[in-house]
Formats: sequence, structure tokens, C-alpha cells
Amino acid sequence: MSRSPSCIFVIVLTVLTAACASTGATPRPFPTPHPSAPAPTPSPDPGTAAPAPAAAPISRSAAAYGITGTALTLRGAPYRNGGSDPSGFDCSGFVQYVFGQNGVAVPRTVTEQFRAGRHVDTPQMEAGDLVFFATVSAGASHVGIAIGGNEFVHAPSGAGEVRVERLSAPYWSTRFVGARRVL
Repeated sequence: MSRSPSCIFVIVLTVLTAACASTGATPRPFPTPHPSAPAPTPSPDPGTAAPAPAAAPISRSAAAYGITGTALTLRGAPYRNGGSDPSGFDCSGFVQYVFGQNGVAVPRTVTEQFRAGRHVDTPQMEAGDLVFFATVSAGASHVGIAIGGNEFVHAPSGAGEVRVERLSAPYWSTRFVGARRVL
């Protein structure tokens, strides 16, 4: 079967124009994360991509969800004085590790953590808040992470592993000294 020269010309022209549809501009994500944000300017060098737009900050509740989720996955990790990784945690090392895994820097010691963020009244405590107790001396000497529902997760030396406990338990309620929000 023979094709006419005009038909072949149309096919060749279609293939050639379809193969080079790029304008050289940097593609934008779809959907656009911030519709009101200005469009990125094209890079002066077509071979160099424009920098990616900054990621939108996550909400406090999303950050708290990530923090409590990370903390709960570490239940059963052993206690180790001075420990700050899953092979063994002390209370403040546990808090620092969990927050760090979620991109939030907190100080290393209980005393420094008790000064971080802002004070939270007990009725306003939320998941992700730090809860402090006087266990070995007056003032904050132990820290955990509130997970909601009157519970917190921590690395207690007496129990020997990361676990969940109730804030209202007699031992903890009589030693509670305050809560801080660092998110």
C-alpha cells in the first residue's frame, strides 16, 4: 500500500514537533502547594533547575502525632543511664531522640528541657507536651512525653524500659511538677 507524499509529510511533521515539546522552563508541581505563592523564576541556565519551593510548615497536631508515634514505637527499649539511642535511653535522652527523629531540636538534660518551650497548665496539656516529675530531688528530675488520655511515655530507670504510664497514678501524680510545650 502506497502513501501519498502529503500524508507522509504530515506524519513526519507530527512526530518531529511532538518530540520536542519542552520549552526549557522548570516544571511546577501539581497541584501547587501554595496557590498564592509567586511562581518560581526560570533558571538563567536551562541545564540548572530552579531551587524547590520551601516546604510548608506542618501543624502542631501533625508534629505531635509524629512525636507520639515515634515514642510509642520505642516501647520496650532498655533503660541505660546516659543513653540516647534505641540501644538504651535515659529519660532526657529518650525525649531528645524522639523529638530529633521528628526534626525538633530539644536540649539534652531534664533541667534544660524544663526551661525549653513554654509552660502549659495541666488542663491544657496535649499530646507531644513534655511532662516533668520530681523523682530524686526537688524540682524537675524526670521527663516524659504526654500522649493524651491521661497517659505519657518515658524511660524510667525503675522499670528498666520505655513504657506508658498514667499521669493520675499515685506515684506520678504526687511527683508531677509541670508541663512544657516545645512544638
